[in-house]
Amino acid sequence: MATQDYDIKYLEVLKEQYPTVSSACAEIINLQSILSLPKGTEHFLTDIHGEYEQFRHVLKNGSGAVRRKIEEVFGSTITEKEKKSLATLIYYPEQKIEIAVREEENLEDWYRINIYRLIEVCKWSSSKYTTSKVRKALPKDFAYIIEELLHEKTDVHDKDAYYNEIIMTVIGIDRAKELIVALAMLIQRLVIDHLHIVGDIFDRGPGAHIIMDTLMQHHSVDIQWGNHDMVWMGAASGHLACIANVIRLSAKYGNLDVLEEGYGINLVPLVTFALNTYKDDPCECFDITFRKDDYNIKDLEIDKKMHKAIAVIQFKLEGQMIKNRPGFHMEKRLLLDKMNLERGVVTIEGREYKLKDTNFPTIDMADPYALSKEEAEIMERLCQAFVHCEKLQQHVKFLFTNGSLYLVYNNNLLYHGCIPFNEDGSFRKVCIAACEYSGKALYDILESWARKGYYYKDNPEHHIEKSFGQDIMWYIWSNENSPVYGKEKMATFERYFLDDKEIQSEKKDYYYTLIEKEECINKIFDEFGLNHEHSHIINGHMPVKSKNGETPVKCNGKLLIIDGGFSKAYQKQTGIAGYTLIYNSYGLRLVSHEPFESAELAIKNESDIYSEEVIVEKASERIMVADTDTGKQIKEKINGLKALVSAYRDGTLREKKN
Repeated sequence: MATQDYDIKYLEVLKEQYPTVSSACAEIINLQSILSLPKGTEHFLTDIHGEYEQFRHVLKNGSGAVRRKIEEVFGSTITEKEKKSLATLIYYPEQKIEIAVREEENLEDWYRINIYRLIEVCKWSSSKYTTSKVRKALPKDFAYIIEELLHEKTDVHDKDAYYNEIIMTVIGIDRAKELIVALAMLIQRLVIDHLHIVGDIFDRGPGAHIIMDTLMQHHSVDIQWGNHDMVWMGAASGHLACIANVIRLSAKYGNLDVLEEGYGINLVPLVTFALNTYKDDPCECFDITFRKDDYNIKDLEIDKKMHKAIAVIQFKLEGQMIKNRPGFHMEKRLLLDKMNLERGVVTIEGREYKLKDTNFPTIDMADPYALSKEEAEIMERLCQAFVHCEKLQQHVKFLFTNGSLYLVYNNNLLYHGCIPFNEDGSFRKVCIAACEYSGKALYDILESWARKGYYYKDNPEHHIEKSFGQDIMWYIWSNENSPVYGKEKMATFERYFLDDKEIQSEKKDYYYTLIEKEECINKIFDEFGLNHEHSHIINGHMPVKSKNGETPVKCNGKLLIIDGGFSKAYQKQTGIAGYTLIYNSYGLRLVSHEPFESAELAIKNESDIYSEEVIVEKASERIMVADTDTGKQIKEKINGLKALVSAYRDGTLREKKN
C-alpha cells in the first residue's frame, strides 16, 4: 500500500501504536492470520418479553450450540446420558456440583472425569479464536491453569502425567468446584461470539430488569429496539403517556413487582388513589391477564383498580398529545370525547358501540382529556420516580448505547418490526416534523429524535426538541407509521370497553402481505445497501403461529421472523415457545423451542428446550473472518499498516528507537 494513499496524520497516529517496522509487520502477520479463522457464531433472540428464566437458559445453551460442541467432541465415545449430564453441568455448574456432592460415591473421580471432559469441550470451542482472544476470555483466578490445560506442551515427555498432576492438585486443594464453574462459564463465552437481541425485552413477563442486568454483563451484544422497549425508554425520559403505558401493561400482566421491586418505583400514591376512586367498582374490564399462583383475592382487587386508574389516565394523556401533535395524524384515536355515558355508548367512525363500563368518575365530559387534580399529582410523582430511578436509567442508557432501530451486520439486516409499505409495494412516505421520509430514512429520523428526547437537557434551549423527541418515542410505540409497530391502530380502548371483535382488530401493515414477494425484499436490500443473493432480513414482532402451519421462513429464506412465542402470553397462539437463530461459519440454523418450566426442572431432569433445528442456509464454503464486517475492518487496518511500513522504509516517517 503506497504511502501517498494515506493521510500522513493518520499514519502518525498509527505510528504511536506501532513505532517500528518490526512491530507493524508483526501486527500485519497477526491480523492476516485472523482473517483465515472461521467466523464466530452469532445468536439471535427476539421478543423476550420479560421471560428471564427461559432467556437465561437459551443464553446458556446457545440454542443448542453447546450440545453440538459436545457431540462433535465426543461422538459415540460417551453415552447419551453422559452427554446430557455434561451439557447441564455447563449450563448450571454450581447446582450440578451441589447434587454431585450429595449423591456421588466417589466425588474425586467425578471431579476428575468432568474436568477432563470440560477441557476437551473448551479446546474445541476455542479452536476458531486466536490465543490472544481466548486468553482475554479466561477467568482471572484460573487463567494460568486453564491456559496450561488447553495448550499441549510439546517439550514435556509425559504429557498425560503433567496434565493429570495439575488436575489432581486442583482437586486436592479443594478448588475443583471453582475450576469447573470457570470452565463452564468459559465454554458458554466461547460457543457464542456475539448476541443479537431483535427487540422487545420489556413487558408481559416478570423479569425484564433481570434480563437487562444479564445483557449488561454480556461480552458482546447489540439490541434492535422494539416498540415495548421504546415505551420504557420514553418512560425513563419522563414522558407521561409512556409512563402510564408502562404501568398499565405491568398491571395488566400481573407484573407490578417489576416496577416496585425490580426498579423501586413507589406505586403507593396510585394504589391509594385507585382504592378511593374505584372503591365500589368491581373493575371487571380490567382483570389481570396472567395471575401469579399465589395471587390472593385482596391483591387481585387492588391491582384491578390500579389497572383501571392508570388506563383512564393513559387515555387522557394520549388524547392531550394527539391534539397537541396534529402531524401525528392520530385524531381517530380520540375516543373519550366520543362517549355518551348516559346512554352507555361510544361512536367510532360513525357507528355506535355499547360500552362495557361507564363508571368514569374522573372524566369531565366537558373536558374529557383533562387530568383531575389528584391524577396530575400522581403523574408528577411517578414522573420523578422514573426519571430518578438509577437502575432504570442505567438500563435505558445501555439500550441507547448498545442499540438502534435497525442494524446491518454481516450481510444481515436486523429490525424488530417492518418497513412501512403502500399496497402497491412502494415505500410509504411518512411526515415527521414537516418533512417526508420512507424506508431507511424513516428509521434514521425516528432514531435521531428518540435520542434527542432522552439525552437533551430539559432546559429552555432544548425544550422544544426534547419534548418532540419524547413524543416521538410514544409515536414509535404505537403509531401506524412506526416501523416497529406496523399496525393500523393500537386498539387498547376497544379491547377494554367493547365486545365487537371486528373493531378490536389491529390491521397489519402491507409489509406483512408483501414479504413473500422477492421484488419487495430486494427493494429493502437495495434501500440498506445489501446484496440480493447473500443477505437476509431478521425480523421479530409478529408471533409466528406454528400450530396453524405458519412458517418463520419467508421468501425462500431471505426473511426470517423469529418471534414464535418466547413470551408465555403468546404460547397459546403459537403452539411453541419461540424461535432463535444461529449463524455460524457453516450457515444459518433456525431453532424452535419447547415451553420452559423452570431452571430447577432443567437441572433435575437434565433436559433442554430446543426441540427442532432447521438448516435455513448452508454455506457452500465455510465462512471465514475475512468474509465478515470485522474482516473488512481488519483488511483496512492491514492496508494502513502496510502504508506505515512503506512510510518508514521510504523515509517519510522515522522509526522510534529504544
